Amino acid sequence: QVQLVESGGGLVQPGGSLRLSCVASGFTFSRSAMRWYRQVPGKEREEVASISSTGGITSYADSVKGRFTISRDNAKNTLFLQMNKLQPEDTAVYYCKALVVANYWGQGTQVTVSS
Repeated sequence: QVQLVESGGGLVQPGGSLRLSCVASGFTFSRSAMRWYRQVPGKEREEVASISSTGGITSYADSVKGRFTISRDNAKNTLFLQMNKLQPEDTAVYYCKALVVANYWGQGTQVTVSS
């Protein structure tokens, strides 16, 4: 049974940092490219960052480039998103996604950036 469990969200002031984690199980994590998405109520889910199965290739949405870093630990079946210089427009529910698994989303983790 596939599971993706996101954590690490919370309330942070503008300019602050958070590190999100996503623990995966039920599939071969080390063979799957992974992505982080975020969603604001009333808007479509937006891709934030992606990483290849080995971690050697990463890409980012223009809105987060230079502030967010995606990484992974295949030995621990865990995906990370380091978010620095957070802005109010980064407020959203953040989800991780395994590209080898269709139509499965975890519960997400809420990130709120506010003073």
